[in-house]
Amino acid sequence: MSNLAYESAPDREETRQQDIAAMNILRPIPRISIQAFCETEGVSGPIERAGEDRRMAKTHLKVHMGGIETAIEFYRSAPTPNLILLESRREPKELIESLRQLAEICDPSSKVVIIGHYNDVWLYRELIRSGISEYVVAPVSMADIVAVISAIFIDPEAEPMGRSIAFVGAKGGVGSSTIAHNVAWSMSTLFSSEVVVADMDLAFGTANINFDQDPAQGMAEAVFSPERIDEVYLDRLLAQCAEHLSLLAAPSTLERVYDFEGDAFSQIIEIAQRSAPLLVLDVPHVWNGWTRTTLSQADEIVITATPELANLRNAKNLIDTLRKLRPNDAPPHLIVNQVGIPKRPEISAKDFAEPLELTPLAVIPFDPQLFGNAANNGRMLGEMDARHAIVQSMAEMAHVLTGRSEVKAKKKPGIGNLLDRMKALKAKK
Repeated sequence: MSNLAYESAPDREETRQQDIAAMNILRPIPRISIQAFCETEGVSGPIERAGEDRRMAKTHLKVHMGGIETAIEFYRSAPTPNLILLESRREPKELIESLRQLAEICDPSSKVVIIGHYNDVWLYRELIRSGISEYVVAPVSMADIVAVISAIFIDPEAEPMGRSIAFVGAKGGVGSSTIAHNVAWSMSTLFSSEVVVADMDLAFGTANINFDQDPAQGMAEAVFSPERIDEVYLDRLLAQCAEHLSLLAAPSTLERVYDFEGDAFSQIIEIAQRSAPLLVLDVPHVWNGWTRTTLSQADEIVITATPELANLRNAKNLIDTLRKLRPNDAPPHLIVNQVGIPKRPEISAKDFAEPLELTPLAVIPFDPQLFGNAANNGRMLGEMDARHAIVQSMAEMAHVLTGRSEVKAKKKPGIGNLLDRMKALKAKK
């Protein structure tokens, strides 16, 4: 055995030098979650070494031993990550058939790379045609793994990877920021997906308070130094709030005024979208060039309103304007918040939504104790009371806004009226 090890040492050193040369041209991988299912140590080893490389420092990688059956069993009760690396020694036709079973429980947004043991052109074409991102023939090196991931997620000619979701209030004080932060937290915890929250209210932003963070740098440094903005610089500005959640915080000071050109945030948003799968934009309740541009370019828009007349008017104006700015996009989502404040006359959620021609994504009851305790402790609602009905509503919103297939059509359109469901539960008792 010692002779064999001695004879193979030069080969291993040559492979290592080849890996180093190949890795030198690769860029850092963005914040994505990766899970690998391997049948052999010859494949699991390079993947584990790739996870230790500095270019993979921002990723969350887990390696499991076991092939397709293990993956299928695992994802029956767990969300699928941004990328699945799957080794299989099955013959081509058998591999295709087993992947169909995986597809039934795999989230449509997840990308899959197959590491196989058959150099078969027909198999490659069938896999690509069926939506597999890449097929690699074993054996593979550490550089092969990083190069494949790099080609999928940081192709310079590709569209931004991340999905941007902009939250804006129909009026100040309606709770848009609080909902944005809690939905972002739900996305990161439910799906183990990397989420970046960008607080765009530079003067009065509350994300740093809600997440109990006090970063020295954040959004102001990014917007006032556009010539310096790239993935590396942006990464330095992010504060880590949770395992899968980062914050681009607002300074929340009045030491300067924050007057910007219409496209001032466009570059920051584009680079942030290349750095993480989900970007939550906490947009302040103002109307100027840059808020108009931000909302017109976001992938999804969520308008939060309280059930009174001024909110209805503002929401109507916002929705009508956004429909003109985004004629080929779906209409904004509507959240009716702070419903049921004692002694306050209010418009019913149904009557509020009818002139807007929208079904509310959620109707959230007034609960000052839950929200107040969370805000005063710098914690999310789910950390205070994971079983609370409002926390479950946040989770449902996270499913809808990320397009998760776990959400099934319900008898009522959208998520439905939370108050109605609470009343129904009380009636049963």
